[in-house]
Parts: sequence; C-alpha cells; structure tokens
Amino acid sequence: MIRRETRPTGRGMDIVKEACRVAREEGRAPRILFVCLGNICRSPAAQGITECIAADRGVAVECDSAGFYGGHAGDLPDPRMRRAAYERGYRLEHRSRVIRATDLDYFDIVVGMDDRNIDDLHGLADTEERDSKIVRMTDFAASHPTYDSVPDPYYEGAAGFQLVLNLLEDACGELVGLIEKN
Repeated sequence: MIRRETRPTGRGMDIVKEACRVAREEGRAPRILFVCLGNICRSPAAQGITECIAADRGVAVECDSAGFYGGHAGDLPDPRMRRAAYERGYRLEHRSRVIRATDLDYFDIVVGMDDRNIDDLHGLADTEERDSKIVRMTDFAASHPTYDSVPDPYYEGAAGFQLVLNLLEDACGELVGLIEKN
C-alpha cells in the first residue's frame, strides 16, 4: 500500500508535540527510540542521522535504537551501512540491542521502520500510554511521500543502503524540525 498523505502526518506531529510537552515539564530533552528488526542497519542509521542533524541545529534530543531480533546484540551496525553513512558524514557506533518493554516507558517517541516493526511495537505496548508513542519513520518523510516504510537494505546491495539513507535524512530532518518548533 502506498500512502499519499501530507507529511509529516498529523499523527507524527501530535506525537512529537506531546513528547516535547512532557520533556519540557520534566526539564529534559525529548527521548527518541528508533526500532527495526536487527538494529544493525536502519535504526542505528536513524539514530546517528538524528543526532547529527540535531547537533548541527542546536536541538537537544536523546536518541537510542533497538531491534526485535537478538542475534546481533552487541554488534556494531552492518559494515555496509557504516560505510555508506560515513561517506555522508555520519559515524555509526551504536551497539545493537534488543528492545525492552520498559523502553516504551522511558522514551517519548518510538519510531518503527516498517509494518512488521510497527505491528511488533503495538504488540509490545500493553497500555494506551505506551501505544500512543509509536509512530512510523516515513510519517516524517516529506520529500518521499510514496514510501510507506523504510525498506530493509540487508539483502539489497549498495543502492538499498543509499535509498535508506535518503529516506532517513529526509524523515529525521523533519522530525528534528518538529522538535525544534515545539
């Protein structure tokens, strides 16, 4: 299914607005968790890109990433993703970890990369409060309105990694911009 709604979506904007309100009340930066399957390609790239964009713009955020599959726990991101990101000026040094239910309490915004991640996040969220923090990465991809997910580049070759970085730079830039406005 291809979504053609305006981006950032209303849901995305609402989640960011609420996250910023809560963070302000608690005197801290908004906390964002990026989630994909193995936490070695998309989610650590989103974390690194967001941290870089936020630092460049002087926007305070706390970022982390995690995955549902534990087979890569403790590993650095995939070397192909690290190389592609490095060519664009990003250093990806996050160590893969498995998402925990308590992450849905700690983080203000929980960002899934694709339908499977979103479904798994909703399954992990056992309260309405936890569920209300979950948003799709492409809900922020203003320059890529025909994409409804960030595809897993693991088996796609170099072009797949470039596409993922293009989508993430777009979406993460919009996400940081919304945090900056709120």
